[in-house]
Amino acid sequence: MIGLIGKKIGMTQVFDDDGTLVPVTVIEVEPNVVIGQRTAERDGYNAVVVGAFDAKESRVTKPVRGQYPEGVAAKRYVREFRDFELDCNVGDTLTVQTLENAAFVDVAGITKGKGYQGVMRRHGFHGGRKTHGSKFKRGLGATGMAATPSRIHKGTKMPGRMGGERATVQNLRVLRVDPERNAMLVTGAVPGRRGGYLEIRTAKKK
Repeated sequence: MIGLIGKKIGMTQVFDDDGTLVPVTVIEVEPNVVIGQRTAERDGYNAVVVGAFDAKESRVTKPVRGQYPEGVAAKRYVREFRDFELDCNVGDTLTVQTLENAAFVDVAGITKGKGYQGVMRRHGFHGGRKTHGSKFKRGLGATGMAATPSRIHKGTKMPGRMGGERATVQNLRVLRVDPERNAMLVTGAVPGRRGGYLEIRTAKKK
């Protein structure tokens, strides 16, 4: 598995090789810096710690700054990628060309927060009749039982906060990699808002 940190720029559309118009997401992949390694002998598993997008020095505390190797600037976004397939050392730089040969990728990010929502939007409930006098147009309906167990079961679909959660979209086709602009194009949509950070991994199920 190979992984990198990127940033969502936005969506557009391009023509495929056979002339088909394809919706794509543009992802900026600044050079990622290897800031640490985990080994099975010391940590019990193998992983590579990668950071991207420089952070302001005034916003980095000394304890956090001490975790970075000498000569490497503090990063805003740091992630571990387990079972990394490439041989790399602390201080090495990984560019978007690392994923140039990947045909499909999995992209993870934080979805857009939508606030407190009802069951029709949050869970796709159909609602009740929209006729005159109906008191069940966008209602929730029955949630518990009166006798036994006289409580609401955990996990019952109800109104609540929607979005703002980690989500992964799998098997997105890599349409183009542009090393000059540190960008890549993947087909379809990815989680999150424009400017949100993303984790890009080679597809797990391909």
